[in-house]
Amino acid sequence: ICGGAFAGLEKIIGDRLQKRSIGFGANVEDPSKARIGEMLEKCEPEDLLKFGLIPEFVGRLPVIATLHDLDEAALVTILKEPKNALVKQYAKLFELEDVDLTFTDEALSAIAAKAIKRKTGARGLRSIVEGLLLDTMFDLPSMEDVTEVVVDADVVEGRKEPVRVVDGKKAKRKDEAA
Repeated sequence: ICGGAFAGLEKIIGDRLQKRSIGFGANVEDPSKARIGEMLEKCEPEDLLKFGLIPEFVGRLPVIATLHDLDEAALVTILKEPKNALVKQYAKLFELEDVDLTFTDEALSAIAAKAIKRKTGARGLRSIVEGLLLDTMFDLPSMEDVTEVVVDADVVEGRKEPVRVVDGKKAKRKDEAA
């Protein structure tokens, strides 16, 4: 089993399909306008050879299957539902400091949208969440009385820092304490 993004393979497939569209019975659809996923579904061993894979390797791949990009809903599911979901992992880390970690539904959607925009899919979710929580995880051990940290869409979009709650009230940041 092999997997990967194979960037540029869709162009090779498009070039092959373009050459076949000649004559009265030809499909006049422009392959360059097809979505990448639709194009990759038409992958043949000859396309992998032109892509640069060696024939001995391609010959050992009897089945070529195309996986489609994950949509926002699928990425949100990946964030929340598996046994070791990212949200659960980070909640456990915060629990070690006796702090509840809460992500709003809007925050989870914004994280998924950011991964789609970056074209990193599920692989990129961890780096996004880590970037959101890194400073808070660093500061938390020295902040007493924080009972909850809330991440909403504004945090994901960089408009504010995660909200630190102290006994039901928003906590002051260290630089605001003067």
